[in-house]
Amino acid sequence: MTSQVSSPAEQTDGTVVGEQRKPGGAKDVRRLDRVIIRFAGDSGDGMQLTGDRFTSETASFGNDLSTLPNFPAEIRAPAGTLPGVSSFQLHFADHDILTPGDAPNVLVAMNPAALKANIGDLPRGAEIIVNTDEFTKRALQKVGYASDPLQDGSLDGYSLHPVPLTTLTVEALKEFDLSRKEAERSKNMFALGLLSWMYHRPTEGTEKFLKSKFAKKPDIARANIAAFRAGWNFGETTEDFAVSYEVAPATKAFPVGTYRNISGNLALAYGLIAASRQADLPLFLGSYPITPASDILHELSKHKNFGVRTFQAEDEIAGIGAALGAAFGGSLAVTTTSGPGVALKSETIGLAVSLELPLLVVDIQRGGPSTGLPTKTEQADLLQAMYGRNGEAPVPVVAPQTPADCFDAALEAARIALTYRTPVMLLSDGYLANGSEPWRIPDLEELPDLRVRFASGPNHTLKDGTEVFWPYKRDPKTLARPWAIPGTPGLEHRIGGIEKQDGTGNISYDPANHDFMVRTRQAKVDGIDVPDVEVDDPHGAKTLVLGWGSTYGPITAAVRRLRAAGESIAQAHLRHLNPFPRNLGTVLKGYDKVVVPEMNLGQLATLVRAKYLVDAHSYNQVNGMPFKAEQLAAALKEAIDD
Repeated sequence: MTSQVSSPAEQTDGTVVGEQRKPGGAKDVRRLDRVIIRFAGDSGDGMQLTGDRFTSETASFGNDLSTLPNFPAEIRAPAGTLPGVSSFQLHFADHDILTPGDAPNVLVAMNPAALKANIGDLPRGAEIIVNTDEFTKRALQKVGYASDPLQDGSLDGYSLHPVPLTTLTVEALKEFDLSRKEAERSKNMFALGLLSWMYHRPTEGTEKFLKSKFAKKPDIARANIAAFRAGWNFGETTEDFAVSYEVAPATKAFPVGTYRNISGNLALAYGLIAASRQADLPLFLGSYPITPASDILHELSKHKNFGVRTFQAEDEIAGIGAALGAAFGGSLAVTTTSGPGVALKSETIGLAVSLELPLLVVDIQRGGPSTGLPTKTEQADLLQAMYGRNGEAPVPVVAPQTPADCFDAALEAARIALTYRTPVMLLSDGYLANGSEPWRIPDLEELPDLRVRFASGPNHTLKDGTEVFWPYKRDPKTLARPWAIPGTPGLEHRIGGIEKQDGTGNISYDPANHDFMVRTRQAKVDGIDVPDVEVDDPHGAKTLVLGWGSTYGPITAAVRRLRAAGESIAQAHLRHLNPFPRNLGTVLKGYDKVVVPEMNLGQLATLVRAKYLVDAHSYNQVNGMPFKAEQLAAALKEAIDD
């Protein structure tokens, strides 16, 4: 869905901005400037679908938003257990926001496990909507409740709304020819209808979606729509919900344009397609499914009409091997994976470095090591991206900072790969991949021109006057070698992983030549043209917070909080991690303190200390979840005061 907005602005956080009493005994409407909602239940309760639909309607309404889906690590954990809890958090507002929010204002808990897993994140006074039908003695015991929290007073500090969601859903669908089990599956739509009423969300889009999703099962479509409407009507008529809420569109939050809601993986897929069109090259993806990168494969497979070819390989090595072959053949070649897959692809990445062919290696980082936490987020592959190959095999590294920014990061990675004839690592992560936010759809004229020239004839003259093709004769500015398409008459050349002779590309074991080639490949990466890092420092601060990747949102939100409280702090965020921006050393040495928050044990901080001899202080988190703004603000305040 898309929406039109106009004119930029930025506001500070807040809560209640007004209240309106309707005449004739109608329910009150309270106006808020932002809300954080979390849907939680079993992985089979449809919480991701519920959250996604609420998000889509919120995007079409024109709010700014940020989401945090949280999946169970197990494929199918036992029902009603803590490991099986799936949740979806949505933060939406009438102003510019940056994160999915620290603490939910509203929790929808479909069972005791969902309540127990999430209650610790709720502030006192938060609203809790619980499905009382699931609070049976057996279900309570399964998650360690000694007594029923709905009855024992332990939730007295919250605004509790006990709702028999399952019973109400089955009752609403009794006219349909469904078994009780089939009817119960629609309880998430009942909950969605109730929340849609509470927050005045549009409903037409969800009903249209359900008709489309279940087009081949019209009875199921009608049942889900009936459950959705029943939830909305329940909110309208029940006395338990005396107030509904309005959050106005964020009409002043964005530049003029057409917007749509987009996730990081979808934005990245669109960015790759745009790059191939701007380069006038076919796009080839060689990939093996792995969480959380698989959605890119799924999405690109839908776009054959744009010249996209997708190959689901038998393993990670075959996926990147096919992609590198496609690069040799003249395609914009991509392979997608997560951290464990990068380890398997490392030899072929080294081969791409040696062959000096453009190749995009997309790493959607997740918790490690080994299989680690497949559905949780982390930033712990930076050093692997930098150094995770045998020999001296330098690779440019690019990292997006928000879900929507994945589109631009894909274009930038393609620019570097095509211009400098090199593999490029693009480091996204699970938080960006699955999270979503509004994205302004760019005009075509805003996109970069990525067209390349293939070698078409001889490029070197021998002493005897013979004209020949040297596959490793370089562009003096970029040090890129020519890209010759196989089958072009007269441009036959050797290819392979053994060291090449400078210029000719012949196999060479000469020590001096190897030294020269190693240094040349490094110089090519070091010489890549990247923009200077920009510093946000309106007050001449003495402390700089430096981030990369998905920490942008939490860091920026924390910096806003500190400045609103009268503190002076500077902020810089890196997109290019190899090579670093040329002004980074000067920037770092301009501050008394440098703090580097990362979702690892200090990998960027290690690189910064080693290269610039700056005493960068790490602030680290590796719990599989993104930073919270309040948590970061406290840590940065401590650094300022220290």
